[in-house]
Amino acid sequence: MKVTIMKMDMAIIGSGPILSGSINGKAAFAAFVKAIDREPAAPTPLFLDFTNIDVATASYLRESVFALKAYMRTLSSKYYPVVSNINDDILDELLIVANTKGDAIMSCRLDRDEHVSGAELIGSLDPKQQMTFDLVNEYNGVDANHLMEKFGEAEQTKSTTAWNNRLASLAARGVIREFAQGRSKYYRPLFEEVI
Repeated sequence: MKVTIMKMDMAIIGSGPILSGSINGKAAFAAFVKAIDREPAAPTPLFLDFTNIDVATASYLRESVFALKAYMRTLSSKYYPVVSNINDDILDELLIVANTKGDAIMSCRLDRDEHVSGAELIGSLDPKQQMTFDLVNEYNGVDANHLMEKFGEAEQTKSTTAWNNRLASLAARGVIREFAQGRSKYYRPLFEEVI
């Protein structure tokens, strides 16, 4: 089954191949918000496509990409912004922002047929969050009870609270997707449904 995705062309948003300055970044943020007219039915990636972008400065990325990610997470949106098709120079600028803010964002390659490859975390997580992030990706979806049963003893956790906190924190950072099933929540990687 083909999954419909939401993709924003950064060359159109930024009116060219060079994205620079915080003022232009704020204008891009406003354009993102205006373009998102409704929520998807299920948690899904929102691809910010850098295919035709040569340069994007840290100040631009901070005020556009990272501001959008923070905004969407504050709203508990079902969209999870990710960057796609970035070059090495843009990766360096994203790392500057991520490291300065103590944040992280997901990146990937997205081809013309909208197939995802090369998923990568830009930024860093603390060791407990990194382990939990890796487990979500390894098991292709988990909840706190599952992690407690399998890893509680090894992690010396006495209840699901620690796992709930780790999972909720990763979802709040926008690097995994959160699903609600009644009163319970479970978590999945950002990309597995579109690969």
